[in-house]
Amino acid sequence: MSTPALATQQADVVIVGGGGAGCSAALHLAQRGARVVVLERGLVGSQASGVNYGGVRQQGRHPAELPIARRAHALWQRLPELLGTDCEFEVTGHLKLARDEAEEADLVAYLDVARVHGLRLRLIGRNSLHRDYPWLGPRVVAGSLAPDDGAANPRLLAPALARAAIAAGAQVLEGAEVLGLAHDGAGFVAEAAGTLFRAPWLLNCAGFWGGKIAATFGEPVPVSPMSPLMLVSEPVPWFIEPNLGVVGGNVYLRQIRRGNIIFGGGRGENDPAIPYARALPGPAMRAMRLASELVPALAGVQIIRSWTGIDGEMPDHLPVIGASATTPGLLHAFGFSGHGFQLGPAIGAILAELVFDGRTDLPLEPFAIGRFAGTTASTMGDGT
Repeated sequence: MSTPALATQQADVVIVGGGGAGCSAALHLAQRGARVVVLERGLVGSQASGVNYGGVRQQGRHPAELPIARRAHALWQRLPELLGTDCEFEVTGHLKLARDEAEEADLVAYLDVARVHGLRLRLIGRNSLHRDYPWLGPRVVAGSLAPDDGAANPRLLAPALARAAIAAGAQVLEGAEVLGLAHDGAGFVAEAAGTLFRAPWLLNCAGFWGGKIAATFGEPVPVSPMSPLMLVSEPVPWFIEPNLGVVGGNVYLRQIRRGNIIFGGGRGENDPAIPYARALPGPAMRAMRLASELVPALAGVQIIRSWTGIDGEMPDHLPVIGASATTPGLLHAFGFSGHGFQLGPAIGAILAELVFDGRTDLPLEPFAIGRFAGTTASTMGDGT
């Protein structure tokens, strides 16, 4: 019995991955008149973009990321205009804390980085810090406040971007696992949802699984699966206004207006081939202890839920962003190493500029996939 021929659909751009970057790219491309198809294996925002901590911070970024973070910050301010919702984005300030002299020196050194990029920071010494935030524990010796940073609900961003992209004319397909991907000489061909999607442009926004796509086109990269661990507490009276982080990043926490404390630290376990991820009790307990050191009033607060997902981690903790080194028309944006949530809206705008204009004003050289040329790819998983 013969196999029925697959339907064929022509597009201008096919995007693999329905996270924040992919859905933002779909929105910006559709707004400029492109025929866009987003192929998402699961649900929009179901992996790294939707299960993270929700920090919307510029402070602490690698200097190479700061220009993108600055552009993203401007877009976050305009979410109601762009998406019809603010995704619960709130400017709370981001207070990064030092727990010893070496960590305090790191805060001081970062002031020069921030100044170059126009990021407002205020260094706060121990006495002033404990006066202004009397709930901090005695181990905290200094802090750096980024007053313009904040937090949002990660469950809301990617779906809101997807809805706006659809309203602008994009096609967003959930449950559309990519079963085949190639370039036939005339353009890209992606098999998913019983259809062959053809387009001259392919955007690789597939998170950890972006490594498999890159390898398909002769660009293996050493991407590894990572599962940042998150927890949420029962609601308690609201008292923590800023989003809290620490030098070294081993714990972070914030309180939402409903009273729940959201905090994270450590890693869960995962199997990208399924895909599967879950929180682990050992790292969760350690994160709770570290959080209680920062804010002693959290000791004894009940945890009501924990979660994680799968993101791609690069050896240098910088994402891959920009044009393929092997295949014209292929653009990469993956491997955000656990800190891509805030960047997502701007990444989509950058990808749209690369498609339509062939350039962007932001420097992308530090994120080029060519920096991994000659390396061996890590475990890629079995799905895309």
